[in-house]
Amino acid sequence: MGITVRIPSMLRQYTEQKSEIVLEGKTVREVLENLKGRFPAIDAQVFSSPISLSLIFCINDKDVRLLEGLNTPIEEKDTLSMILALSGG
Repeated sequence: MGITVRIPSMLRQYTEQKSEIVLEGKTVREVLENLKGRFPAIDAQVFSSPISLSLIFCINDKDVRLLEGLNTPIEEKDTLSMILALSGG
């Protein structure tokens, strides 16, 4: 099966317009590394840029910052949501 990763609409240009991708990994970090391996453009344009500071990751609607951060364990059938927090004036 795998972990379903939900991609926000603003980042789908880097994932072949896919809104959900199924990936493997035992932690949030491993899943994200697999995402970057499958879609190298998302690494260069998102994770290696200031935009990464605006990304929030949730496992089944629980913010990983309140758990173990990127080292939070994740299991098959879980959903990892990428949320792009926007701010401004």
